[in-house]
Amino acid sequence: MERPHDLGGKPGFGAIDVAEAAEPFHNEWEARVFAINRLLLAAGRYTLDEFRDAIERLEPHVYADASYYERWLLAIEGMTVEPASEAER
Repeated sequence: MERPHDLGGKPGFGAIDVAEAAEPFHNEWEARVFAINRLLLAAGRYTLDEFRDAIERLEPHVYADASYYERWLLAIEGMTVEPASEAER
């Protein structure tokens, strides 16, 4: 199954910008999303693999339209409102 993040080799997406940014975050909210993710991972709310999977499960149009940290936020929102896994019940 192809997911929206699987863009390798697809035409029309242009070159990858590899220029280093001066700052790790462009806006304060991005730093907050980063911190929230770190706290939720440390608290065991989800694993890094689950977090990555949540990003990769975003609808293709949502994934394509979202910035890097918007994808993080959408994944976090999705995982914190989803029902608990069987092991947590």
